[in-house]
Amino acid sequence: MAQLGVSSVEIETLKREAARRALDDVRDGMKLGLGTGSTARHFVELLGERVRGGLSVVGVPTSEATRAQAIQCGIVLTTLDDTPHLDLTVDGADEVDHNLDLIKGGGGALLREKIVASASSQMTVIADVTKWVDKLGRFPLPIEVVPFGLGVTREAIIAALARCGSPAEVSLRNSRDGHRFVTDGGHWIVDAHCGRIDAAAQLAAALDAIPGVVGHGLFVGLASKVILAETIGIRVLERPQGRRRES
Repeated sequence: MAQLGVSSVEIETLKREAARRALDDVRDGMKLGLGTGSTARHFVELLGERVRGGLSVVGVPTSEATRAQAIQCGIVLTTLDDTPHLDLTVDGADEVDHNLDLIKGGGGALLREKIVASASSQMTVIADVTKWVDKLGRFPLPIEVVPFGLGVTREAIIAALARCGSPAEVSLRNSRDGHRFVTDGGHWIVDAHCGRIDAAAQLAAALDAIPGVVGHGLFVGLASKVILAETIGIRVLERPQGRRRES
């Protein structure tokens, strides 16, 4: 849904502009993490055009959907087992705040996205202006869980949310066809409707400590750069010296 007076057509244009700007950081011979989602799709498509023009890179996709698109675009792929250290990951976000912390996982690829981002020297986030927020939490926080013991895990999640100052209703995600949403890793997703998250790092640590949680959509201190496309142009925000903040 369009926000901040920006139409859905304009949003797609802004996404593509952000993706195009991210290509400025891609160099020949780079090992790239390829994100998942509507904005990342633009980047993969534009990267494919560069590859067909002679650019030599290898990519690690963060989802099966991205893998299929990258192959179609002619991008050479590798795995983290074969290439454990990446130069750059380019990915989208569902929310970005002033600390360059993120909520990701609306598309369900949060675990692989975080693994790939963590294996990268730099992470560039590409987004349109509607993803920029003062405080994280308006977008439901995705939490990836194992199906076994779901009831116990759900109770622990609710308690952690309340303890960290972000009490929330939680719901188990379903696919559009009404069936249970299953991630590429075979897990389920619980969405936490927080409204506002004031202590993102504290909440991330609390969720990480729950045995049934295998991942969550709080990306704290991982983004090195955010390319934000607005109707008036591109805004680029970076951490000091491109370094990640310790979480």
